[in-house]
Amino acid sequence: MGEGPAANTVAGHERRPGGPLAGITVVDLSSTFPGAQATQFLADAGADVVQVEPPGGSPLRDRAAWPALARGKRSISLDLHADAGRATLNGLIATADVFVMTLRPQTAARLRLAPADLAALNPRLVSAAITGFGASGPWAHLKGYEGMVMAKLGMFQTKSRMVTRPGPAFVSVPYAGWGASQTAVHGILTALFERASSGRGQHVEADMVRGVTALDTWTWFTEMVGLRWPDAYQNVEAFTEDGEPQAPLVYPLLIAPTKDGHWLQFAQTAPRLFAAMLKEFGLTEMLADPKWKGLPVLETQELRTELWEIMIRKVQERTLAEWQQVFDTNPDIMAEVFRAGPDVLNHPQLDHDRRVAEVDDPEFGRVVQPSTLVHENEMPLSAPRPAPREDEHGDELRQRAASAAPASPAAAPPEAPPTLPLEGLTILELGTMFAGPYGATVLTDFGARVIKVEAKEGDGIRNIGPFPESGGAKVLQGKESVALDLTTEEGLRIVRELAAKADVVLQSFRAGAAERAGVDAEALRRVNPDLIYVNAPGYGTGGPSGKRPAYAPSIGAAFGLALTDAPDAAHATESLREIKAGAMRLQTATAVPTMQADGIAALGVASTILLGALARRLGRPMGQLTATMVGSATHAILEQVVDYPGRAPAPAPDPDGHGFNALYRMYEASEGWVFLAAPEPGEWEQLAAALAGEADLGGERFATREARRRNDEALAETLAGVFSRRPAGEWEALLTKADVGCVQVTERLPELLLQTDEALAAEYCVTAANAIFDEHLRMGPLVRFSRSATRAEGGCSVGEHTDAVLSELGYDESAIAALRERGVIG
Repeated sequence: MGEGPAANTVAGHERRPGGPLAGITVVDLSSTFPGAQATQFLADAGADVVQVEPPGGSPLRDRAAWPALARGKRSISLDLHADAGRATLNGLIATADVFVMTLRPQTAARLRLAPADLAALNPRLVSAAITGFGASGPWAHLKGYEGMVMAKLGMFQTKSRMVTRPGPAFVSVPYAGWGASQTAVHGILTALFERASSGRGQHVEADMVRGVTALDTWTWFTEMVGLRWPDAYQNVEAFTEDGEPQAPLVYPLLIAPTKDGHWLQFAQTAPRLFAAMLKEFGLTEMLADPKWKGLPVLETQELRTELWEIMIRKVQERTLAEWQQVFDTNPDIMAEVFRAGPDVLNHPQLDHDRRVAEVDDPEFGRVVQPSTLVHENEMPLSAPRPAPREDEHGDELRQRAASAAPASPAAAPPEAPPTLPLEGLTILELGTMFAGPYGATVLTDFGARVIKVEAKEGDGIRNIGPFPESGGAKVLQGKESVALDLTTEEGLRIVRELAAKADVVLQSFRAGAAERAGVDAEALRRVNPDLIYVNAPGYGTGGPSGKRPAYAPSIGAAFGLALTDAPDAAHATESLREIKAGAMRLQTATAVPTMQADGIAALGVASTILLGALARRLGRPMGQLTATMVGSATHAILEQVVDYPGRAPAPAPDPDGHGFNALYRMYEASEGWVFLAAPEPGEWEQLAAALAGEADLGGERFATREARRRNDEALAETLAGVFSRRPAGEWEALLTKADVGCVQVTERLPELLLQTDEALAAEYCVTAANAIFDEHLRMGPLVRFSRSATRAEGGCSVGEHTDAVLSELGYDESAIAALRERGVIG
């Protein structure tokens, strides 16, 4: 790694130019979105990313997001089937710090790019493989398309209420791809962090299965309770089979159109906020009316439906401008307008936070795109740069590869057990719920110590579910809980004492709250100048929405997640029946805890913490770091929000929610559903050959890629007829044998599937323990390392570690007892 002279000062620390990862060289062989998005993060942070493309260019160049996905990277075109091309790749790998690929394990082995091959080329190399299903287990042989992962896991079933027809619904937000990209970043940065002390590289594995299951907030544990104690509680769906509301959250999370047809997502979940909503609607008298006893928990379906319709009509009484006046003047009423596509980047908060960037690209013109995921001292990590032309840097890179010295033979590994790569890193967590705190949870599996400071009654997420602690069991995994009253002088002193010994402080409060509490960066860096301080708010540390509470449904509405999945759901406003159907579909798109904005944000928070930790270890300490829910959401749907002249439209699901096109969609089989993924030209020949005895796919209509696009509807109709003849399981077996991407769609919730299928549990899950659930299954660490260890622990109870942590700070038993007696600690 190049070091270079020190330059410029940030927050009292000297930094080298070019970003925190300046001098890190990354060779990127990715041909899929998750790999390219992982290296985009590294390039934004200053790494030199070399994009290796096949002759004719990467298939990612056809994606609408390419100008942002490839920004700041360098391009070389190589034919890896030719000796010269392979020699050049080997030379690049020999001088790189990181190598990223998205090949299936068997393909990597055939190309001599298996972990052992890479380590022989460069013992200091951190190599990362990003796959769909992982390198082992019962699904490892399957092609790694996003849709196949989502179908096989049961994610389409989770969102079934997004469509009005029976059956699972296609999910077009790339939740699995985002999860894989960020967990790959976690693995790469962690391995570089460990290499800074050991001097040794290693192989890292990330995949979409682990990535997408990371996004779930609490469904894993609520389903676990149902399996263990079936009579513990009754799980109530938000809507009946007829589309009428039956869960109380439908009302505080009301979705309805305004008088002039703009759909709003309200966020009034706290009791005082719901009361303010009723007051604004002129419905306060309902609280005293015996008819509405218990509101919003009502006894009959007739009352539940009546209340819903009354509230929808109240929203329709005003225009968007009139409602905006309410939002601007009443801090207790909050709603977001449903946005989609490039319009997402017009949100005022993004403008305030400098989270929208523009660059003049010589090929694409003026490109509008999200700025870097991580901001430092309220500014993007780097200015946007154009995407490279194909082989733009080929001559320079070939010359560099040709002059690369052969790697020294790797020394025999020491006879010592593997260690946790983040061992010794201490994170002090100040925040609630999931979007910020789960970012720290991820790192406990890699050895980080996380001390969570929570209120004496506990973080509110602990009791958000119908069974005690089920709501917080996942986000509390591996942490130590210190329960105290932060509003007291003594409680604040304890937090500052903890900060003095910590490496990282993570806070996820609304704008201004950390300053009011006395735990802002300036205050805590006075006691620990070397502290890595990470802000993880919903909206931002200031700005028009900074003081608003951020809820996953409202973020999903405003920042495009909902209308990416259900683009036509917010159109119909002619009748109450259509409005109710649209509202049900939109709530499914935004409020299902398995896949939502909280999980998206949390993975970005983990990436931010690791970037700060690695930069400090490399001697490049950074200023305040910020990652927001709103910023993370724009990165997750990069394909939809990037804009430039002549931009091709991003793919959108068909109105019935089957998929994008005839070769990437669900089909109903004689029993169940299948998902077909054969979008590439070479895969068409495989599919046509495999179905030769089932259908005539020859002729001019389907002869070329362009012909298939023109006749997509006819092709879908033909394939629908074919798939209707056999059960879904038979189609998966037949087409997978021919290496065609096709799987049976799982019509069970993913959390139930993974906990009850022994083969899947053995691959993806581990056993942990805590006081509430005793021994139980949980998803394993999100990343696998070839050399470093990981661990998997259960959650903690409120204040479980208060006494032990205070003892470490020097408090004796009498002092701790006195603090408890005065109500400072729990």
